[in-house]
Amino acid sequence: MIKDELVRTAIEYRQNAYAPYSNFKVGAAVQGGSGKIYGGCNMENASYGLTICAERSAITRAVAAGEREITRVAVVTEAAEVSMPCGACRQVILEFGREADILCCDVEGNCNKYTTGELMPNFDDSDAFRNKLEEVKNKPK
Repeated sequence: MIKDELVRTAIEYRQNAYAPYSNFKVGAAVQGGSGKIYGGCNMENASYGLTICAERSAITRAVAAGEREITRVAVVTEAAEVSMPCGACRQVILEFGREADILCCDVEGNCNKYTTGELMPNFDDSDAFRNKLEEVKNKPK
């Protein structure tokens, strides 16, 4: 039994993935600053650029629910080796989870843990950027 609710949620959402072209199903779950968990799955499209990754699906659900901070992310695939978020997903994770832990897992719940800084080692961490990001996040809804 997998004890981590975040990983269990990602595994559950992976079952709903729509991947008729690649058959590469991905599930993701994020934990918002409130502690609530949001799941998502990948959704492919014949026009490949319109494909939505599981990580961004989960983050979009969290933001739509009012979250402005992500503290943890779990990504689950059935690949032989643990898969990592793509560059676009890493950027979106960074926007909402500068200090987030990212768990990259297989369907059995075996995970490798990374920090946002490990996945995006050269991101802009200047005071000006951090201040602007906080200003944007703290705007009234």
